[in-house]
Amino acid sequence: MSETVIKVEGLGKKYIIGHQATKRYKTLREQIGDNLKSVFSKTKQMFSGDQVMDGDETEEFWALRDMNFEVKQGDRLGIIGRNGAGKSTLLKILSRITEPTTGRVMIKGRVASLLEVGTGFHQELTGRENIFLNGAILGMSRSEIKRKFDEIVDFSGVEKFLDTPVKRYSSGMYVRLAFSVAAHLEPEILVVDEVLAVGDEEFQKKCLGKMKDVSSNEGRTVLFVSHNMGVITQLCNKGILLKKGMLEISGNANSVIQEYINNQSLVSNNVYEIEDRVRSVKSNYFTKIYTSKADNGLSSDFSFDENIVLNFEFTINDYSDNLLIGIGLHDKYDKRVTTFLRNVSLFKKEGKIYKGCLVLPSSIIAPNQYTFLCAIWVKGGMVYDKVESICTVRIYDNGTEFALHEGDDYGNMILKANWL
Repeated sequence: MSETVIKVEGLGKKYIIGHQATKRYKTLREQIGDNLKSVFSKTKQMFSGDQVMDGDETEEFWALRDMNFEVKQGDRLGIIGRNGAGKSTLLKILSRITEPTTGRVMIKGRVASLLEVGTGFHQELTGRENIFLNGAILGMSRSEIKRKFDEIVDFSGVEKFLDTPVKRYSSGMYVRLAFSVAAHLEPEILVVDEVLAVGDEEFQKKCLGKMKDVSSNEGRTVLFVSHNMGVITQLCNKGILLKKGMLEISGNANSVIQEYINNQSLVSNNVYEIEDRVRSVKSNYFTKIYTSKADNGLSSDFSFDENIVLNFEFTINDYSDNLLIGIGLHDKYDKRVTTFLRNVSLFKKEGKIYKGCLVLPSSIIAPNQYTFLCAIWVKGGMVYDKVESICTVRIYDNGTEFALHEGDDYGNMILKANWL
């Protein structure tokens, strides 16, 4: 059984937030007196080791609370959650940048962190000098650093600028060198925040490959934060989900990602229901439309390999044999992706109320945001009802070959084809 290299018990981190009170107009004497009090208060806080803060009123804010989990040697742990969930605070504590308020963290081995662009670099030193500085910080001897030096430079691709002060580096060059140093100087634990998104596509692929390699082949542990679920799926075998500073779920990376997607679902904005005034002016109309998962769970967020089920109910007062239901899927630019047609007579009927659902195929529609258009009409004739831009759904990438291309427009379909 793998050895535990990180153990977190009852971890909590509290910050004190200052608020400015609404103030009346003050005389010059009062303002000077308040400023002197503020300087005295901050000086006292500084020398007592308390957090220095501004404001007349204070409030406690728990960035993390009552967190417990373990990480085994060789695990690739994906840490996910919405902005403000506590991911970066957790990494800073694990990297020993900040101290916890409650609980404790036990770490076995050296930790290398890449949390922000330029983390651990001295602005005035050259790239070459910063490599040796970072190695010394990690406790490596000069001979050990020299042994890895050529690998670091080759991986980073900044050899031409190695003797240039890093303050003149672009953000991409910073990340290239910083990741190369962190990954090659043999830390037992590698901690990487979303910062890799700064690098170009080719370098991101190299980084993911390197993180897999140091974990699988060298037995080192990787902690990785990202909002790109496809990359998390490709890289990580374990995952934890943070929500409002607390650990929501931990376990297999895919199951944690699925829980995150379910939590993100904005189902309240994803249900169309007819207004009463419309009923009186239309003879045929939709009464309710919404999306759900295959198990009938109401949702607006789906992974690439999940079926999207569009459920609908409509009323027919003016029936004809040629009456059709038309459903269009539109992309985020409101361009038609595809259309589905079905005769009204084929739907389940209870009096004048009809019910049905459309199951969109999985593993075809590309990860992105989409909406629906629904219509009741007669071919070449009257359109009885048409509702547009409803039931917004988001499809998340959960490990396709396009995961690193998130944000690029590579079309609305991912089709399997034979390459010859």
